[in-house]
Amino acid sequence: MIGVDVVPPGGDIGGMSFVRADIRNPVIAKVIAKEDVDTVVHLSIISTPLVGGGRSMMKELNVIGTMQLLAACQKSATVKSLVVKSTAHVYGASSRDPAMFTETSETRRAGGGYAKDVAEIEGYVRGFARRRPDVCVTTLRCANVIGPKVTSPMTSYLRLPLIPRRLGYDPRLQFLHEHDLYGALGHVLRSEVAGTFNLAGDGVMPLSQVVRRLQRPMLPVPSFGLGLLKSAHVAQVSPELRALLTFGRGIDTTRTREVLGFEPTYSTAAALDDFAQDLVPTGGRVDRALATLEAQLPSVRAQHALQESLDG
Repeated sequence: MIGVDVVPPGGDIGGMSFVRADIRNPVIAKVIAKEDVDTVVHLSIISTPLVGGGRSMMKELNVIGTMQLLAACQKSATVKSLVVKSTAHVYGASSRDPAMFTETSETRRAGGGYAKDVAEIEGYVRGFARRRPDVCVTTLRCANVIGPKVTSPMTSYLRLPLIPRRLGYDPRLQFLHEHDLYGALGHVLRSEVAGTFNLAGDGVMPLSQVVRRLQRPMLPVPSFGLGLLKSAHVAQVSPELRALLTFGRGIDTTRTREVLGFEPTYSTAAALDDFAQDLVPTGGRVDRALATLEAQLPSVRAQHALQESLDG
């Protein structure tokens, strides 16, 4: 078993060998050929721009990197299984959404950023599956992954001492515990069931209930308020996360249970409770957070007013 990344692992990886390589480079094909790789698990899809890299670097890592990896897999005679971790963000989030998205629901290519990258990536993966029908290709569309060790835009938002919520909205959220993600990946590798599957803990929770379970204070904000978090350098709120925190989303996992044969151990509520155990008490951080947001409010209001005048 080998792991490939541009950054060496920070801890013990057991019996896994590590190869420092960039999947954007055709050298990845040499790695796969040299190691006689028969199973590829693709996890390297980033959800926010890298510091100093910007959106162009993010797209290059996500889309170009995946294309190079798929090209390497297509040339390989030894690869028999490909597993891709995707995201439920591919469905988008809007007021026109169904109550629950199924795997056959239409995905969104509109907009930009992470969701657009994932839609492109899934298209390339489907193309690869058509060209290599001898390879078992499985795509997991995951709800937001949370857990004590997870760092992501969603967990950064939930760790805030004061959690802003868009005024007039109480979106439905689903979570996937990090251990269930690992369990699902292991199950897929053992079962070798091809197809696309939604993956989330059982149940949905409105944001207001999520915040109460975290024992955090909540601050209703106007439509432009979530942008304060990024402006104040408090948390990364991507366009996809902003839409989710406005309209919410539910994904149906029936196919995952009945066809793939996997059921997460943690429900959405249980995953949230486990995540909450390691949260730092708010203490005086609420006052500091309010002061930071209030300092940003005039400039954000002015930007919002300007945008509204341009749109009008």
